[in-house]
Parts: sequence; C-alpha cells; structure tokens
Amino acid sequence: MSDITPLEAEVAKLIVQTLTLKVDPSQVHPEEPLFGDGLGLDSIDALELSLAITQVYGYQIRSDDPEAVTIFSSLRSLCQSIERHRAK
Repeated sequence: MSDITPLEAEVAKLIVQTLTLKVDPSQVHPEEPLFGDGLGLDSIDALELSLAITQVYGYQIRSDDPEAVTIFSSLRSLCQSIERHRAK
C-alpha cells in the first residue's frame, strides 16, 4: 500500500463528505478504483464530485473530457489531475 499524500487525504475527505459515504476517509486507498468494486461510485456521484472539485480547487472536470474515465479511476489519479490543473 502506498503512502497517502496530504492532497489525497484532503480529497478522500471531500469525497466522503460530498457523497455522504459511510466510510472513514482514511480507508479510501489511493490506488483502489473509485467506481465499481472500489468505492462503488456511479455516474451521479461523479457529477456531484466534479462540482465539489470545481468549488474547492477551481478545476472543472468536464463529462465530455476523453480523460474523465482515467481521471476518476482512483483517488491517486484524481489528485494528480487536480495538482496539474487546480486554480486554487
């Protein structure tokens, strides 16, 4: 298991709070999938999470972005994308 970065811990907390998940943010592993067998998120969750990321980090992830599936594949990939594109 990889060490979690401060941004990953912050975004894990944002995911849990935004989607009112019944999981402790520290249990969101950076390499596990966010969708399907991982956290079990769905497309509605992705929309809600995208809005929260835009509000907190100033980074808008568009649903028509060809990289969206890759961006949302895990907490780590999401955080890497936020780091590259954040405005705040």
